[in-house]
Amino acid sequence: MGLFSSNKKTTSPSSFIGGAKNLPVLPEEAYSWATMELSDNIAPSAIEITPKSIHIGDKIVRTFFVISYPRYLNDNWFTPIINLDKIFDVAIYITPIETSELLKQFQKKIAEVESQIMVRQQKGLVRDPMLDTAYQDLEELRDNLTQAQEKMFSVGLYISIYGENDTDLFRAESEIRSILESKLIYLKPTLFQQEDGFKSVSPLGKDTISVTQKLNSEPLSSLFPFVSFDLTSETGILYGVNRHNSSLVIFDRFSLENYNSIIFAKSGAGKSYATKLEIIRTLMFDTDVIVIDPEREYEYLAEAVGGRYFNISLSSDHHINPFDLPKPREDEAPADVLRSNIINLVGLFRIMLGGLTPEEDSIIDRAITETYSLKDISADSDFTSIEPPLLSDFEMVLGGMEGSESILQRLSKYTKGSWSNFINQPTNVDINKKFVVFSVRDMEDDLKPAAMYIVTHFIWNAIRKELKKRLLVVDEAWWMMKSDDTASFLYSIAKRGRKYFLGLCTITQDVGDFMKSPYGVPIVTNSSIQILLKQSPSTIDVLQKTFNLTDEEKYLLLESGVGEGIFFAGLKHVAIKIIASYTEDQIITSDPSQVLSIKRAKQEFRESQGAL
Repeated sequence: MGLFSSNKKTTSPSSFIGGAKNLPVLPEEAYSWATMELSDNIAPSAIEITPKSIHIGDKIVRTFFVISYPRYLNDNWFTPIINLDKIFDVAIYITPIETSELLKQFQKKIAEVESQIMVRQQKGLVRDPMLDTAYQDLEELRDNLTQAQEKMFSVGLYISIYGENDTDLFRAESEIRSILESKLIYLKPTLFQQEDGFKSVSPLGKDTISVTQKLNSEPLSSLFPFVSFDLTSETGILYGVNRHNSSLVIFDRFSLENYNSIIFAKSGAGKSYATKLEIIRTLMFDTDVIVIDPEREYEYLAEAVGGRYFNISLSSDHHINPFDLPKPREDEAPADVLRSNIINLVGLFRIMLGGLTPEEDSIIDRAITETYSLKDISADSDFTSIEPPLLSDFEMVLGGMEGSESILQRLSKYTKGSWSNFINQPTNVDINKKFVVFSVRDMEDDLKPAAMYIVTHFIWNAIRKELKKRLLVVDEAWWMMKSDDTASFLYSIAKRGRKYFLGLCTITQDVGDFMKSPYGVPIVTNSSIQILLKQSPSTIDVLQKTFNLTDEEKYLLLESGVGEGIFFAGLKHVAIKIIASYTEDQIITSDPSQVLSIKRAKQEFRESQGAL
């Protein structure tokens, strides 16, 4: 056992001042005496070396070496060790062995094994399977070496494990031992050689204990240490931190085959937080963002970034006329635009009226066409400058059609009743900002699916007008999955959005309702990015089946904290933790206590400004 200290005996200026010679001290000399060397800064306060471990400052470290390998090594057998959430260092020393010299030893070893087999045969003993297997392995390896298909290496694998105390160190050691021993790989501590072992693992490139095993190329390749997967690209935004190796998960959704994403998480797991963080960072890269907000969570964010916020409700001053027609693009015919809008309107009325019979569906289709004709809008006309009809015009046309009594009765609440202010108004919404939010929180629950359908259709028409990079966020998308018409429209956006440089971000906490819809799985498969955050036990089995999760990934999602989960990008995926800066956190947080604190601070600031 040895004890070392980094404290050094120094000569200070005070030892000269007042001494026998009382020599004067120059400022340069005083400064040089007062400075510390680099070694003083990086060295621990003390190092104590014991037979079993080394105490470095307030840490304990113990070094181990691999003493035995099994006959076969599986690919990535070292991956569980590399990705452990422990503090440890690993050193791998690989030294090539000259093949010609090795073949001489092989010839001698093969002769010895063959001789033992023959002796047993002459004595009439039962064949020894171990000797037979050894002979076959030696023969096969010798042939591979002779044909230059394999090479031999002397390999030393050393691991230094750190702990806060003996108990912490023992737990880490037990976990690493159990993982390796389950693969028939055995460790031993460097007893009475802890100093040499620690030096061997240090980044000095010098193996001072030389405990090596001979491995050929194939098993050696399974030891490749850099197996933690990274999702880091040169372009894109920061989504979070890789929980395995602390690398940054940087990705550009617009570099994939489609630009869609989907987020599944239980309530309070951080799905809206992660989405708002992505929005802030996406806005920095010249991308327009549009949000359908069912819970009024994005209002403060819209205010902070200078965007627009529209509250869609029965008493709101913001109106959207579903009969609006988009301006045809250069590659589109007016007839196709009109026909597409008529089909979408039939779907809207199916939602508003609680379903339609085949006869009612046909009546409404004809009534919509005649309603547009009242305004001189037809497949052959230029309707770009014509004022579109309103719902009351549609009602008037229906009144003159046979068999429309039931439809009129159900439609009246939208034109004359308490809900008449909802859609029977000209459009007065303009989305000419980089960040736009449509809130439907204050809309009646019965009207929310219809409201989200109208808003989504309005956004889609605006997107078709001009080709530019956009991101459409649909929060709490399970509202739209309640109806086949709204779900179908959302799916059509997911499929067609790429042509218009649009990425669709779908967010939901109700995984069951979402996946029960016939359009749930197609929307997931048409999303190149999938983010799974903390899940509840009641939904995890559905997600495991949908995403082909392993049992380890399933338990990871069940045990994840807020803002933690798995990030899928194409065929690649990593465990992720969402991290925001302080400023970002203050803008995007939805924690009630933080929101209340921010509101109080803003109120106090306004009052202080008023007092001035």
